[in-house]
Amino acid sequence: MSKQLGKTRNIGISAHIDSGKTTLTERILFYCDMIHKIEEVRGGGSGAKMDHMELEKEKGITITSAATTVFWRGTNDQGITYAEGDGKDIKVNIIDTPGHVDFTVEVERSLRVLDGAILVLCSVAGVQSQSITVDRQMRRYKVPRLAFLNKMDRMGANAFKGVESLTDKLGLNAVLVQCPIGEEDGFCGVVDLITRKASYYDGDNGENVRIEDCPDELKDKVEEMREHMLDVISEFDDQMMEDILEGNEISEEVIHKVIRKGVNDLKLVPVYMGSAFKNKGVQTLLDAVSRYLPSPVSCAAPTVTNKDDEKTVILEPVSDKPLVAMAFKITDEQFGQLTYTRIYQGTVNKGDTVYNTRTGKKVRVGRLVRMNSNDRENIDSASAGDIIAMVGVDCASGDTFVGNDDINYFCEGIHVPIPVIELSIKAKDKDQQAKMAKGLQRFLKEDPTFHVRTDEESGETLISGMGELHLEIYVERLKREYKAEVEVGAPQVNYRETISEEASYDYTHKKQTGGAGQFGQVAGFIRPLKDEDKEREDQNFKFTNQIKGGSIPTEYIGACEKGFEDIMDKGPLAAFPMINVEVFLKDGKHHDVDSSDLAFRIASRQAMRQAIGKASPIILEPLMHVEVETPDEYQGSVIGDLSSRRGLIQGSETNDGGDTVVNALVPLSEMFGYSTELRSMSAGKAGYTMAFEKYSPCSPDIQRKVMEARKEKLSSDD
Repeated sequence: MSKQLGKTRNIGISAHIDSGKTTLTERILFYCDMIHKIEEVRGGGSGAKMDHMELEKEKGITITSAATTVFWRGTNDQGITYAEGDGKDIKVNIIDTPGHVDFTVEVERSLRVLDGAILVLCSVAGVQSQSITVDRQMRRYKVPRLAFLNKMDRMGANAFKGVESLTDKLGLNAVLVQCPIGEEDGFCGVVDLITRKASYYDGDNGENVRIEDCPDELKDKVEEMREHMLDVISEFDDQMMEDILEGNEISEEVIHKVIRKGVNDLKLVPVYMGSAFKNKGVQTLLDAVSRYLPSPVSCAAPTVTNKDDEKTVILEPVSDKPLVAMAFKITDEQFGQLTYTRIYQGTVNKGDTVYNTRTGKKVRVGRLVRMNSNDRENIDSASAGDIIAMVGVDCASGDTFVGNDDINYFCEGIHVPIPVIELSIKAKDKDQQAKMAKGLQRFLKEDPTFHVRTDEESGETLISGMGELHLEIYVERLKREYKAEVEVGAPQVNYRETISEEASYDYTHKKQTGGAGQFGQVAGFIRPLKDEDKEREDQNFKFTNQIKGGSIPTEYIGACEKGFEDIMDKGPLAAFPMINVEVFLKDGKHHDVDSSDLAFRIASRQAMRQAIGKASPIILEPLMHVEVETPDEYQGSVIGDLSSRRGLIQGSETNDGGDTVVNALVPLSEMFGYSTELRSMSAGKAGYTMAFEKYSPCSPDIQRKVMEARKEKLSSDD
């Protein structure tokens, strides 16, 4: 089993939008004989295999991550000497993820269950705004990666500047392991710096890899680059460093071994290059995936929490131990829910009963499938290291499944970004309302960044998400998939509230009514929750119990925490949710007869309101990182316009194509309709990307306007 697992790779392909991820995956499918005709993302045909939704084909972007499994035998079927397995038929489970920031949760949940990744960059633009987000996600889940500089055939392509941007902008220890043959539209192959051999990609679709000696004119350049590569990777092996200093020749086997170690220790990023669209460089990238990225056996051992004793348990990727699996993505389909699942330990068979540790319920697995984008292949069983889908199993994204009910394990959840934009949606009649409700319920279950709520005052249905495109896609899906005729209101910003200073509280809840009364007293203080005090990145409320001597019995502490947290749902200024508040409970009193969970929960609610009022509450607005790429002649207009939108210009630079790239932090409220304005001021020549950066305090005048606009909210108090 371990030998077979050693030949499995679970990888993701991630990048900035329009870097060529889906085009690269299409070539991988072709070279691994999974498809027999290459389709393009934009090309008028049936569309790329991994973009199976109609909206994806129309817009030419990836909206939802797609999984597939391929088998790779090595370039020219020569087989490769790998650290594990025999080097033949490496099984690669691939997840192709969206590049657009509005669908970033698809990248989050994919990277959460993967063992390695390919970071794709445009070799002209280098590191772009979403590349930075993807890098942050890979670091969060400690995913080893390779980098692939795509579009080497484009004007302005520069592999050396691409590596420089990986080093300077992302702080990665990136090193080229190939030398390009030819430049821009003359790019025709690569020289492997390890073997000094040149690879050319012949045939109609680059399917025939021709290996030759390095061209004479590149020999000096290759030796220079090889020397630099060896210097960089020798940091991970003392013997290799000693051999280099003594002038000894380093064997290919040793180089592969040391690169693999650097990659798996998250300290090295080998950089490959090619042109997926022109069918160049993909096979050698697959060789590198097989050689250097870890298998389920050699990756960092996954851990879970035992909910019975809160201890960490290390899982073993073997088939004969109790099942532990994680549902990382769900989609509702005609024949029931499709649950994408990563199996970390044990085996699941068709017909087995498994247990959901979140709900405590047992579920029968009626059908197992291996996914190939939207196509599925029925399978009878799956074991540790597999990524498969269960059909008809009701659960939520992030749930943990185990093989028997005496194991109470819980996989660490997936980081879910806060929705920053909201709009109202209204059905035209009752029949349409039912269709709309059905669709919204499905989307809510599938996408943790998509939220639905009903406005208490107006009764309007409000949907919120990561950006205008995110919500636009869901509205379009309601119309297409559910035939729901809906009217959409103007987008609104999701503001937040917080406190700006420390404040104490001391509140007694006392009520006497005939029989047993209610009594509970709580005292302590609240303060702003700083990033360094957070136990996880997305934490917004923290409770610390400092009761000593039993002034409040242990059985009431949980009720106190719930009471404090209840008030986080609605801030005092404009009824927006509160974030970043830390509560300390230091003292209190109880009554032997009259105290209860309810009494302490009510006391904590009132105490929290009291403390927040004294802690100088403020409104926060979402700031977006905006990157505008524009011809130089429009630079002044672009910067002036961003400044007029309360934007903070962080800098500008000229890219290899001669265009200016302007970076700025701009409040989301000022960015609605920006694409139209930008097209107008640049004669349609400029483009931009936008990603959520952070919440920041509003200026007093903006805070006043927000409070006035939301005044009616304050009248509805719970």
